[in-house]
Amino acid sequence: QVQLVESGGGLVQPGDFLRLSCAASGLTGSGSNMAWFRQFPGKEREFVSGIRTRGITAAADSVKGRFTISRDNSENTVYLQMNSLKPEDTAVYYCAAGFARIPIGTFPKDYTYWGQGTQVTVSS
Repeated sequence: QVQLVESGGGLVQPGDFLRLSCAASGLTGSGSNMAWFRQFPGKEREFVSGIRTRGITAAADSVKGRFTISRDNSENTVYLQMNSLKPEDTAVYYCAAGFARIPIGTFPKDYTYWGQGTQVTVSS
């Protein structure tokens, strides 16, 4: 049984940083694409950033230069370092895992497993 557990969300001020973590269990080996999505109230989930097993990454234009995704295959954990946070980054952030594919999937349908989500609020 695959389980993804996110942590690290919270309330921060504009310009601050947060690091989200996603601990994965039950995945077979490390041959999975991992990604972060976010969801605004009343909107569909949108792709934030993704990473392949060997570290190739992709990111949405809205977060390029501010957010960095990484993974520790030995720990089955993926991270999202979020710097220079803006109020418009406020959302529920979800970790996702899917079969390895090229290119990195940017749609929710490209991923099979999901975490429960963690709230990130950026407000002064």
